[in-house]
Amino acid sequence: MIAEQPTEDKSWQDFREQCRRQMARPLSERIRYGFCRIYKPVLDDAPWRVFDRMSEYRAWCADNLPEYLGFKPAADIAAQRIQKNKP
Repeated sequence: MIAEQPTEDKSWQDFREQCRRQMARPLSERIRYGFCRIYKPVLDDAPWRVFDRMSEYRAWCADNLPEYLGFKPAADIAAQRIQKNKP
């Protein structure tokens, strides 16, 4: 008796075909289209910033960056969640 070969899911076949097409592109094209450039408010507004201490950098991030960028101290976020869940 011959065991049935498991058939590959259609989504995996499509994924593999997409990979083959991408690998056929020249490297410069793959690099060009392989990165998603997104404007990050405040971070992208100045060419560079310098801080003498990591604590200064962290304080600047907490005061200036939107929370969704993920630069808020974890303790602040936890405290906000606790306050939010209080009756």
